Amino acid sequence: MKSKEKYLPLLLFSCVALGIIIGGMLNFPKRSLSKQNASKAKIEKLIDFINDEYVDDVNSDSIVDLTVNSILANLDPHSVYIPPSEQSSEAELMKGDFVGIGVNFYMFNDTVTIVKPLENGPAEKAGILAGDRILYADKDKLFGRKLPTDSLFNKLKGEEGSKVLLTIYRKSSNKKLKIPVIRDVVPIKSVDAYLKLNATTGYIKINRFAESTYDEFRVGLEQLKKQGMKTLVIDLRDNGGGYLEKAVEIADELLKDKELIVFTKNKRGEINKTFATEEGIFESGRVFVLIDENSASASEILAGAIQDNDRGTIVGRRSFGKGLVQREMDFEDGSAVRLTTSRYYTPSGRSIQKPYVKGQGEEYNHDYEARFENGELYAKSKIKVADSLKFKTKKGRIVYGGGGIVPDIFVPLEVKKGEESLAYILSSGLVSHFVFEQLDKNRAPFKGLRFEAFLTKMQNDQSTVSKFESYLKEAGLEMSLANNKPLVKKFLTAEYARQLFGEDQYYQIILKDDAMLKAVLK
Repeated sequence: MKSKEKYLPLLLFSCVALGIIIGGMLNFPKRSLSKQNASKAKIEKLIDFINDEYVDDVNSDSIVDLTVNSILANLDPHSVYIPPSEQSSEAELMKGDFVGIGVNFYMFNDTVTIVKPLENGPAEKAGILAGDRILYADKDKLFGRKLPTDSLFNKLKGEEGSKVLLTIYRKSSNKKLKIPVIRDVVPIKSVDAYLKLNATTGYIKINRFAESTYDEFRVGLEQLKKQGMKTLVIDLRDNGGGYLEKAVEIADELLKDKELIVFTKNKRGEINKTFATEEGIFESGRVFVLIDENSASASEILAGAIQDNDRGTIVGRRSFGKGLVQREMDFEDGSAVRLTTSRYYTPSGRSIQKPYVKGQGEEYNHDYEARFENGELYAKSKIKVADSLKFKTKKGRIVYGGGGIVPDIFVPLEVKKGEESLAYILSSGLVSHFVFEQLDKNRAPFKGLRFEAFLTKMQNDQSTVSKFESYLKEAGLEMSLANNKPLVKKFLTAEYARQLFGEDQYYQIILKDDAMLKAVLK
């Protein structure tokens, strides 16, 4: 039976904040937790008492997890416990690839449904199509079971070169097919796109800082330079962070030899400074960095290095404000804890960590609501800065610490005031699911269309936005889209383009009339 989760704006804000916390991993050497002390012995003894003497059977692993989470909850918001079930998937995400069949899917009517096979991936090569339902992977039933996502992934992953026999239901032909797929390495791109905005302006969109990010960025930078780029726009909107050193490597391509990129300081007062080298290949062209309220951690390191060295212009809205560095420490069961071990500072000496109260992570994560309420997302004058935290850039410009990177050029939120939750709906999975379900009903009108004809068709379509409004209402989100109709239409058209054509066509649409890019190109 078809079901949809009810999404509330508050839940959306919380999910974004959680994504930033998860995305805020910084790459420091791992170490094992093995030191014995009295407190640890007390906890171990309590677990033994419960296992041996407690009247009912208890899962001691769940008790330990609760204990660890309770301890970390009384530290800072970014010190977190990662259970074994999540650790492996997060490691793959930050590694930049995994071994699998290469599909985007989601559970539609309790069935694993292919939104789109990845281009040149194993599934596409085997003949899997968008809209196909996976009924079985070998003999494992995948439909009607409400399997958790990690279980589904495990059914489709495997050793490189191994074969999985997929039983497919193809709705378009009303046939059941058996298709063997050879698993292979599937890249997880962290650079979504690099392209020319005009004859001399290049654009690179980075969605996170993973192991492969610098290499992907370097490829894009070299290609754009060959095409005559004189101005570079780096888009870090909605980038929750990742590995610090990848942000540093990218900054090094843009900064001159011996310019300070970032420094860290631990509880013992030890300072570790990182400087640019002479190896950069874009040290003289113009640079713009786009940020918003979801740009965090490594994104803020890159933006801060550019701003404090007066290397370029920061455009957008105040960033998230995460200036804490985590070290990952592994437990023997495959779980890990990411513990805050130091703070990082931009070249001018400012910490951009926003205030927090230990043990009150909920308020910290709902900082978005405060920004909505105080009008900060619509006017730069509403941004609260501490006059006591003034710092100077290389050329003497005043910048502020204590809560994110304040842009040089402010660009307000595009949705109308009072309807801020729409911005998060448009960037959520709701848009993707809606478009897929519309295509799944009838793909025939789009079959064989060239991109230009597709654009004309979508431009003439007057019903898409109203259908999406009804879809939101069915999902429990009753809101009028009339005030933001052009913006909603753009996002829907872009998602149709992504599912029918690919990422390049998506960005051709989504970047057209983009408010921040207008500010850059002006």
